[in-house]
Amino acid sequence: MKQSSEVKDQAYIRNHTQFANDLKLLFKSGVLISNIFPVLAGFWLALHFNGLSLLNHWGIFLLTIMGSTLVMGGALVINNWYDVDIDSVMERTKKRPTVTGSIPLKYILIMGISFSVLGMILLLITSIEAAIYAFVGWFTYVILYTMWSKRRYTLNTIIGSISGAVTPLIGWAAIDSATNSIPVLMFFILFIWQVPHTFAIAIRKYDDYKRAKVAVLPVVHGLSITKRVTTVYVASLIPLPFFMVELGWTFILIATGLNVIWLIISITGFTVKDHMKWARTMFLYSVNYIMIIFLLMIGVTFL
Repeated sequence: MKQSSEVKDQAYIRNHTQFANDLKLLFKSGVLISNIFPVLAGFWLALHFNGLSLLNHWGIFLLTIMGSTLVMGGALVINNWYDVDIDSVMERTKKRPTVTGSIPLKYILIMGISFSVLGMILLLITSIEAAIYAFVGWFTYVILYTMWSKRRYTLNTIIGSISGAVTPLIGWAAIDSATNSIPVLMFFILFIWQVPHTFAIAIRKYDDYKRAKVAVLPVVHGLSITKRVTTVYVASLIPLPFFMVELGWTFILIATGLNVIWLIISITGFTVKDHMKWARTMFLYSVNYIMIIFLLMIGVTFL
């Protein structure tokens, strides 16, 4: 009896662990968290520049974060539901529950729609403008990127970048209209950043994307043009901090230093022989770059 009970307990734990892992893959937890952080940064900076306190706006903050998380999570789930055929032939996505069948596709679609709608409702409570930005991001990612351009045009990277770039606008608009130069520039930083970041992933996973026939630039037009476009986008980041004088010279100098270093790394791509190693360096730098930039935006408000 004791052994039988232990077996059942182990099976229970194993099933729940697998379910938790399925949800983590379904919601693309890393992508979701990286998109929520700019919302938080936009919200914090809106409070700072309007002379407001987080303690007095704690309720709005929770609604903004929960609403954004649900909308983005819903969009990512629908993306998984729609891309099941692509994911089934890509090594890095074969374990997603849409591919393994551990969660039925109809339930995944219901989950994606439900989360999206609930998130929009929560954001509408904060402000109509915040909900509009969230909808723009959702529509761009689900309809324009996932369902229209991803399999057809290399422009899909640009389209997908719009959906990720609206995130700080959502956070800011929950407090005040996001027409201030700071949230607009935050949008452009994220928009530009996503292109070289995505290209680095596409180079590293070249075989996967080619096998799945996803229209990413390295697969369609080759590495040479991808490296040129990457360098142009990284270089485009350099002037942006100088338009954010409200954040002070500490931010401008550190951000500019980070931009110059990234540009140097990007330029070295024209002479390297190990393209995969270079792409990995670009990817790792891009991940750390965007986290540092947005942490810095928050950090300088305490100076």
